Amino acid sequence: MPNHSPLSNDSIAPSSPETERQHDGRRQRLVRSVKGPIQFLGFWVAITLPFVHVPLLVRGLDEPGVTAAFLGLVAVNLLALYAGHGYNQP
Repeated sequence: MPNHSPLSNDSIAPSSPETERQHDGRRQRLVRSVKGPIQFLGFWVAITLPFVHVPLLVRGLDEPGVTAAFLGLVAVNLLALYAGHGYNQP
């Protein structure tokens, strides 16, 4: 009588190195196709977003809502700087 456990992986085909290479190739193409637009957007958001900070600073950070908006914009600006730091580099 064969010992069949309910967690047997016999029905799952093992992955071959060729299949793994195909998945890696697709992943690399996806990263390349998305990387450029994300860097472009991050770069230009990081350049233009500080102009939105100025009116908030002129108004003053006395109100909690204005302070939260300013800190949120600073956080978004930091993320944009990180995302766009390699834009248009060879």
